[in-house]
Amino acid sequence: METAMDAGTGAGTGTGAVTDAGARAVAVVVPEAATGLVTQASPEPAREPEPALDPEPAPEPDPAPKHTTPEPTPHPDSAHVTALSGGTGGAHALAPLVDTVMDALARGARRRGGPIAPGRPGQVAATVSEVFGGPAAVTGAEALDRLTELLAHGSADPADASCAAHLHCPPLAVAVAADLAVSALNPSQDSWDQAPAATALETLLLQELAGLVGYEPEQAAGVLTSGGTESNLMGLMLARDRVLGAASGRQIELTGVPGVPGVPGAGTDHAPAPAPAPDLSHGPRPQPRPRILASAAAHFSVQRAAALLGLGEDAVLPVPVDHQLRMDTEALAAALDGCAARGELPVAVVATAGTTDTGAIDPLRACAALAAEHGAWLHVDAAYGGGALLSDRLAPLLDGLGLADSVSLDWHKLGWQPAAAGVFLVRRSETYASLARRAVYLNPADDEEAGYPSLLGLSLRTTRRADAFKIAVTLRTLGREGLGRLVDACRDLAVAGARAVADHPRLELHSEPVLTAFLFRYLPERQADTTDTAEARREYDARCDAVNAALRRRLLREGSAVVGRTELPGEGPGRVRLKLTLLNPHTTTAEVERLLHAVVAAGRAEEEAR
Repeated sequence: METAMDAGTGAGTGTGAVTDAGARAVAVVVPEAATGLVTQASPEPAREPEPALDPEPAPEPDPAPKHTTPEPTPHPDSAHVTALSGGTGGAHALAPLVDTVMDALARGARRRGGPIAPGRPGQVAATVSEVFGGPAAVTGAEALDRLTELLAHGSADPADASCAAHLHCPPLAVAVAADLAVSALNPSQDSWDQAPAATALETLLLQELAGLVGYEPEQAAGVLTSGGTESNLMGLMLARDRVLGAASGRQIELTGVPGVPGVPGAGTDHAPAPAPAPDLSHGPRPQPRPRILASAAAHFSVQRAAALLGLGEDAVLPVPVDHQLRMDTEALAAALDGCAARGELPVAVVATAGTTDTGAIDPLRACAALAAEHGAWLHVDAAYGGGALLSDRLAPLLDGLGLADSVSLDWHKLGWQPAAAGVFLVRRSETYASLARRAVYLNPADDEEAGYPSLLGLSLRTTRRADAFKIAVTLRTLGREGLGRLVDACRDLAVAGARAVADHPRLELHSEPVLTAFLFRYLPERQADTTDTAEARREYDARCDAVNAALRRRLLREGSAVVGRTELPGEGPGRVRLKLTLLNPHTTTAEVERLLHAVVAAGRAEEEAR
């Protein structure tokens, strides 16, 4: 299969700064032939001829964890391990320690020999305890070497083609190298005098990303976050402050969420029972019940944010989804009308651009129109799907994103950055007002008047790493086009994998991939004399659930694959699904088929064991 990495570069879209400067960087700074990041996949090692997916021999018994004696490696002397990474001598002190880490990483990966080390959780914990906390625990200058090897051996490796469970990307080497520079210098983004260059760079990067989203860069605002959970919290916090504040006539961030007495039905999807008329002579008028509307497939952090914001998890009304787990806009309209009929206040609509299970993208324009009609804030969780903005082919899927009041993006998902690399953006900077903070030891007013900018009032955190740096380096190294080719390559892998599932008699595809993930399940054999009744189908679905859940754990014990597991919305048996999330652009279609081959083998082994 020809992937986008093999094809020529198309014309870029988005902000010119990302496209033009980034493209020049690819040609001048990092020649493609030298890196292999843009135009070619990693060479595949020679393998034995691949058998067909069917039939599959019985698997070997569960192996014991691998234990090998580490190769002897020289360790840094005490002068190096007590040295600091900054100053003019910092790089010299850091170099031998980095060499030690590189050697240990390579040894650990060789010992692991696959996507994850074989064994059960208790065995892994015992190995870690032996090296870290036991009587013979490693100490002194040897600790960096031994513990790094332990970490590498005992980690799931998202760069392995058979590690495809989560939105857990293999980071680009250039991004990791940039992150090392940040760790060595340790700038903190809470005041200009701790991070002069990083403050300016984050500001410029966010303007560029705002343009990519569809915002006017000079009118937008934002900040780097720890990820989608923090970004979703910030979006809903601003929604609460703006919408509930306007409805109540109060400054919510100062006075708190007004009480809502007499709501016996709160926490249900049904209208509450009528409350007795309040006695206004003894207090303020009761405020309407705040509501957040999100699809049934939205990230759990929406409920968590509602709890943290004093609205309560029950304030979140789940909106039904279709077969691909996209929000049903007719159901959203009905839910908003229901809020109005009950006298409730829709504070926010949360649309998802890239659900964690299927990569589904809600109809963003329709969601924006409905939110505006009801005076609700629109927050789009594009933590996963935001990576589609890098691809000319996939960017149209996010049509309407620029209409959102706030957006969350995670470049440590479909952006190949080491965590954390979250981004939070708002369309209008004035909506950020409730987060503004003044700390005299960090951003005194006279400093800002003198031209010393501060990012303190843009974040929920005080001390904050310069995570913008690795994103900026990656954009300037590969450009939007180079990153877009990686996105397209992963999408092509998902399409090919879904096709292989659909063609296999023992695998069932849930739906075609939208981005780079798809759901499927293994189908155990049916009994020849089974009648096709509702009870028989229910029993078979329950058996499917048990076998699919167990085969995934078998693959983990064997150390042969890391496959995701989820459940479809609804009730009853038959909802368990396996998930492949393909984020390694250097994986081949043959490797994806081998992974499916392993799933089928594990499923048969589980059937035989029952």
